Order: sequence, then C-alpha cells, then structure tokens
Amino acid sequence: QVRLVESGGGLVQAGGSLRLSCAASGVIFSDNGMTWYRQAPGKQRDRVATITSGGDTNYADSVKGRFTISRDNDKNTVYLQMNSLKPEDTAVYYCKLPLYSYWGQGTQVTVSS
Repeated sequence: QVRLVESGGGLVQAGGSLRLSCAASGVIFSDNGMTWYRQAPGKQRDRVATITSGGDTNYADSVKGRFTISRDNDKNTVYLQMNSLKPEDTAVYYCKLPLYSYWGQGTQVTVSS
C-alpha cells in the first residue's frame, strides 16, 4: 500500500528558508520519480518541482533558482529545500508519485511579510 508523509512545514518570515520532507513507503522508491505540488487557498493545485528516478530535476518558473528538490534513496525520502521564501509561496505542499493517484495529507507553509 502506497503511503506518502510530508513534513517540515511551518511559519517563516519572507526571505527565510524551510526544508520539506516526503517519506514514501509501499513502493520501490528508487524506481520512481516524485513531484512536489502546492495549493494556496482558493487556487488550483500547481506543480512545483519534479525529480526523476535518475535524479534529473525540473522546476516551475515561479520557484526556479530558489527551491531545490533532491532525493535520498537509502531513506526513501524526497526533500524540497526552499530558500528566499515569499508570501506568495504560502500554500499546503504535497508530494506525489507520478504513476500513482495517492495524495498525502500535505504540510502547511506560511510565509509572513
């Protein structure tokens, strides 16, 4: 059974940093890519960053140069390092395996101005 657990969110001032974690179970982690999404209140869920099983990365234009996605296959975990945070980054952040429909509970990130 696939399970994803996001953590690391919180309240931070603009310009600050947070590192989100996504722990996966129930899949062969090293064979799968992972995507981070975010959803702000009243808005659609948008893709933030993707990492392939081989470690290739891709970012939304809005976070390019500020966010870094990485993975640790030994820990079955994907990370999202978020630097230079802006109030518009405030959202619930979710991770998702591209080949599965499962969504975790998400982690709230709030950036104050």
